[in-house]
Amino acid sequence: MSSGSHAEHGDHGHGDHGHSDHHDDGHAHGSMKDYVTGFILSVILTAIPFWLVMTDALANDQMTGMVIMAFAVVQIVVHMIYFLHMNSRSEGGWTMMALIFTIILVVITMTGSLWVMYHLNTNMMPMSHDMSQMP
Repeated sequence: MSSGSHAEHGDHGHGDHGHSDHHDDGHAHGSMKDYVTGFILSVILTAIPFWLVMTDALANDQMTGMVIMAFAVVQIVVHMIYFLHMNSRSEGGWTMMALIFTIILVVITMTGSLWVMYHLNTNMMPMSHDMSQMP
């Protein structure tokens, strides 16, 4: 190649071929502080429910289950913010739209599944206890 073609392609004889060490592609990148903060929060949000179950701190099993599920939801949010870097600014808001769409689909699927399972007994064909009358 001629020296003119090297300049056109950003290669000035240094062998970097136009690539920089900074991959600034418009996506949010986390710092070490963000990752450490996310890790510490994740450990705390795991240790507290573990402690609740192991010590039977709440005498009511249903209350313990609800508290654990609340901690799980908070931990999901921590992971999305600190590790997946999801916010309303990343990728023009499309990651947030995809998350909202996914949540809507999961809620519809779970609600429908629970509704079907709850009403399954009343919607089943009645069976006779005497099996000898079966064809």
